[in-house]
Amino acid sequence: MKRDRMAPFLTEGKSVLLAYDQGLEHGPSADFNEKNVDPAAIMETAARGRFNGVVFQKGVAERFYDGRVPLIVKLNGKTSLPRGEPISRQVCSVEQAISLGAKGVGYTIYLGSEFESKMFREFGRIQEEAHEKGVPAIAWIYPRGASVQNDTSKEIVAYAARAGLELGADAVKIKYTGDPGSFSWAVKSAAGVKVFMSGGPKAPTDDDFLRQVRGVMEAGGTGVAVGRNVWQNAEPLAMAEKLRKTVFGQ
Repeated sequence: MKRDRMAPFLTEGKSVLLAYDQGLEHGPSADFNEKNVDPAAIMETAARGRFNGVVFQKGVAERFYDGRVPLIVKLNGKTSLPRGEPISRQVCSVEQAISLGAKGVGYTIYLGSEFESKMFREFGRIQEEAHEKGVPAIAWIYPRGASVQNDTSKEIVAYAARAGLELGADAVKIKYTGDPGSFSWAVKSAAGVKVFMSGGPKAPTDDDFLRQVRGVMEAGGTGVAVGRNVWQNAEPLAMAEKLRKTVFGQ
């Protein structure tokens, strides 16, 4: 039987990942407060909240990762400062990520950008290197650019999921369509690739966010890769417990 490379990040086939790559992507003033600006606090939340994995950029991993939770290192990144069609390029090698303790690597692809071919090519090389070393390559696939009118439509989200399959990703992180019926088409389109919902911006209420998570699980998704809806919460560990109950039923 073929080994599932995502196994280190799964509990009975399901998963909740804690994402913390927003500092590079958005800048500290957009997302952080006096507490969650400290990566050590996020590492503590990941461990005490019993997350299946934590996502860091390499600089944060070098200084703050302590081994208590399986690590995913994001291999590319960009800031929010440039204008125009989005592109995110590699800033860390697979080898370096593994040396930092990573059990998996992540890479963002902006599907629909005029630069998507450059990201496809880069991810293709990363996927091959990751598989040679026995770790999963996880694709954050976000349809974006002038040609994308609605990045949460059933058709576009399913296209993102299918692109992950076609490019050889072990898992995809994609946006939620808004209801389990339409999101199930994305899960089917991934054809066995693990499907994580992107947590996105802080939802108006915990119940609003948990309703989305329930929809993902009802649609057959693997789980969520969530950041702001946990560590921007007034009670991150309480929110982590609610997430675990929603995803794992425990």
